[in-house]
Amino acid sequence: MSLLLSVGVAHALAAAESKAAPAGLSVTQIVDKHVAARGGLQAWRTVQTLSVSGKLEAGSGDSAARSAKLAREGMGASGKRAERAAAAEASKATEAQQVLLPFRLEMKRPHKSRMELDFGGKTAVQVYDGQQGWKLRPFLNRDDVEPFTAEEAKGEAAKADLEGPLLDYAAKGTQVALDGVEQVDGHKAYKLKLTLKNGEVQHIWIDAQNFLDVKVEGVPRRLDGKMRNVFTYQRDFRSVQGLMVPYVYDTAIDGNPHSHKMLIESVAVNPVLDDARFTKPQVLVAATKAPAAPAKPAPAPAKK
Repeated sequence: MSLLLSVGVAHALAAAESKAAPAGLSVTQIVDKHVAARGGLQAWRTVQTLSVSGKLEAGSGDSAARSAKLAREGMGASGKRAERAAAAEASKATEAQQVLLPFRLEMKRPHKSRMELDFGGKTAVQVYDGQQGWKLRPFLNRDDVEPFTAEEAKGEAAKADLEGPLLDYAAKGTQVALDGVEQVDGHKAYKLKLTLKNGEVQHIWIDAQNFLDVKVEGVPRRLDGKMRNVFTYQRDFRSVQGLMVPYVYDTAIDGNPHSHKMLIESVAVNPVLDDARFTKPQVLVAATKAPAAPAKPAPAPAKK
């Protein structure tokens, strides 16, 4: 709640500034600096597979319903100091209550992904082969493999490949324009407008100091019967074999006071991933032994 509020206030204070184009840097220069900050185009071109594991926030410990919902889809001077201290304590209490679900994410070119999420003693699987997607949700007592919904398929197809949408954007048929400057997490950030090859529009915010992509507009989601804007804040960038990778993804949905974090614990570059891992999941059913055939009566002894 405090994170969303602070971002909203910052946007309001920077409304006038966001309409003015920054001086000194062109769109091309901003993108070039971003690509260099992420590790360089040549380095990313050598990445064919990526494996990530960590924990996914699924709401507070007293909200099993919220956890299940997330898994189905898948924050005078003395007075100010007291206020900040109270907010910090509240934040710590909230973090302590969070349910964290272990996950494993594997990605492979071109545009293949496999997500496994442990929940309730069972493992949910979501697979995308580059064109089609399937999901297995045993924690809902569903043992059948279901195809992606139209919205899920559209969202997966819209996701960028391993290197992100700005690296080598021209070759992907994407056009980039500068949409001004806004505040993101207390820092100035260039707001870039990306018009994809299919005509869809996406916005990405590039930090004006380190040129990392600190905020990304996601595919709108349905909440309370309405389509809501989705934004992911990317934080805690770390170097992995020369590539800068965020270790915290904080996703917020308009109209939802709760954001959800994906906390990365390990990243592997170019692990061996068989193509079979990205095909339709197979449901493993325990083999049942066939009933034993009735014993045949012993032959009668031969008469002498």
